[in-house]
Order: sequence, then C-alpha cells, then structure tokens
Amino acid sequence: MMNRILATTAVLACCALPLAAQGHATTAGDEMTITGQVVDLNCNTTNGASGAGHKACAQACAKAGVPLGLLSSDGTMYLPVSSKPGDPQNSKLLPFAETKVKVTGTHRFVSGLHTIEIKTVSAAS
Repeated sequence: MMNRILATTAVLACCALPLAAQGHATTAGDEMTITGQVVDLNCNTTNGASGAGHKACAQACAKAGVPLGLLSSDGTMYLPVSSKPGDPQNSKLLPFAETKVKVTGTHRFVSGLHTIEIKTVSAAS
C-alpha cells in the first residue's frame, strides 16, 4: 500500500510541476457546481476501488495524506486545490469520503488536469 501511496504522490507532484514553474500566479477559472462522489485518488485510479465498502480505507488513506478527489457524474476526475500555498483540501472532503456530494467552486483545466478550488461542499441528494 505504501508503494501505491508513493507512486500516486509522485504522479500528482509531476502534474503540479508546470504549475510551480509559473510561480503563484492564479490561473483564471470558471465558477461551477459539480455533483459527484468523493474518492480516494490512489485506490480509485490504481485498482478501481470505490463505494461504501471502501469508505474506511479511503478515510485512512486521506488521513495519511493521500489526496481525495471528486469523480463527477460525467466521469471527470477533479483534484481539489487551493490558491493558497500549503493549504491541503482533504479536511473539506474527509467527512464525505465515498459518498455523493455537491461542490461549488472555481474550476480550472491546466496541463491536462481538472482542478476545483472548493468554496462549498455538501451531501448531495
């Protein structure tokens, strides 16, 4: 499991390198609302694990630093981010691990990666 966590962290770090090269300039985005499921990015992308039976694992991984993501109803994966350096987003999504949520925020598509800067998150009906 630790190898998967390290591999996921390395992939996400590589995705962030082009952003880091730009400094801390904010890329314009679009305000939007997304309905989807909060997922453990590591387990979901490496072995397709998700759903109620995976909730405890997703929460444990998130507490260990594995990023949670939002898998929208159209199948797009969003990585929660912040415009503030060093501002992790897992705490906003942890209570909703492996459940359906409604998130509002700023969407950006940078270097092939969909991100969402979360403003509000609530359980979806």
